[in-house]
Amino acid sequence: MPIPTAEKVRSLASWMGSARRLADLLGVDPAQVSRWSRGEGPGLRNAERVEVLELVLSELSRLYEPEAARRWLVGANPHLGDRRPVDVIRSGRPEELLAALRAERAGSPA
Repeated sequence: MPIPTAEKVRSLASWMGSARRLADLLGVDPAQVSRWSRGEGPGLRNAERVEVLELVLSELSRLYEPEAARRWLVGANPHLGDRRPVDVIRSGRPEELLAALRAERAGSPA
């Protein structure tokens, strides 16, 4: 059964340490994250960002401790042409991010 977006947003905000950090990561106003966590729909583009972030954090949690995973999201990544994963999430290009995660799991150099 699918998990409601509001529940995902609350979980992601908790994992990130705050709703403000989640908002910064997604490139949205913190008030939006608050509304989403109360059940207001985020719209298609932002719903996709939430879904991608949830998937990425699920994968990262298998590789790293939470703080290292958060740093991975905002650091330059050689598997992404030195772009930051968070910027790839914001741009709506999850396939690139998933490829970078596969490479990270495999331990392959960029």
